Amino acid sequence: MEILSVSLKNFRNLNQTNIELHPGINIFYGDNGQGKTNFLESLYFCGTGRSHRTNNERDLINFEDSEAYIQLVFDNEGIRDKISVYLKKDSRKAIAVNGIPLRKLGDLLGQLIIVMFSPQDLNLVKEGPSERRKFMDMEICQLSAIYYHELNNYYRVLKQRNNLLKNAVKNKGLLDTLSVWNEQLINHGARIYEFRKNFSEELNEISSEIYMGISDNKEKLKLQYKPNITPENFLEKLEKNLERDLTLGSTSSGIHKDDIFITINDYDIRLFGSQGQQRTASLSMKLAEIHIIKKLKDKIPVLLLDDVLSELDEKRQKYLLSYISHIQTIVTCTGVEDVIKKIENDNIKIFKVADGNIYPQ
Repeated sequence: MEILSVSLKNFRNLNQTNIELHPGINIFYGDNGQGKTNFLESLYFCGTGRSHRTNNERDLINFEDSEAYIQLVFDNEGIRDKISVYLKKDSRKAIAVNGIPLRKLGDLLGQLIIVMFSPQDLNLVKEGPSERRKFMDMEICQLSAIYYHELNNYYRVLKQRNNLLKNAVKNKGLLDTLSVWNEQLINHGARIYEFRKNFSEELNEISSEIYMGISDNKEKLKLQYKPNITPENFLEKLEKNLERDLTLGSTSSGIHKDDIFITINDYDIRLFGSQGQQRTASLSMKLAEIHIIKKLKDKIPVLLLDDVLSELDEKRQKYLLSYISHIQTIVTCTGVEDVIKKIENDNIKIFKVADGNIYPQ
């Protein structure tokens, strides 16, 4: 996959912009606060239909305007496709592919496959389970529309069950319908479990190889899916924890409590890993996404690197840059000269970002 051109207006602080991207490495440089990350966010939004920074889409529109748009043209296996996004402060977003409006967000996922790596992702290992669940969900959703459908249904049912638990405190008769929600929760949860289990196995195999390469074969990374339930014991857990759930007013067992357990040489990296080991593990997991997407979708995604190089030491920088030499990559940074020195080929295009404007160099 390759993004060919991007046109946008009033997306955060970005003014009207029309640019063409290079099939290799695209470097966007400038001082902080000029719009570099906002540009990457616009690309991410076209691929996923959401922001990686905010849940309030009104924040994406320049505060002096009432609407914004993005139009992105990309090459998809030799076919030129176009994604159009329209944002209005007083109405819901509108997304179209090749001029055809999409009714569901799930119809967008998988059209333009994007892998994004930001400084926050370097905390993927040491943060709480919710970050690793979010990581799994976002990647699997781009790989499977079925997973997206199951995930949406699971959380819809979970919300209904939680509402029932809260209201049952005053009306015990509501518990007569609890089995209906339990059955649906188990059905959707079982399918999600299988997707996550298979994804985690692929992720472990590839991430371990990448980590070995970065660490000169001195350390072994292992990722292990830690489900809160299995399809076999889900009902048992729901029934066992019913009194607790009634007290809390929420469901304490389910795939919404899953995690990935990460070790280096069999030691818990969250507790005993150095910052360098934690960052290398996060980097390995993100790069493994590219392999998995290529294997399962037979497509190479577009890679977005948001000021990540400045967070890595020289050894990890060189490994990352050599690894992405065959992938269209959009990189943001403050010092462009330092980045250029580390790139071993001239397959690059440079853009300066200043005051919400983007200038090809």
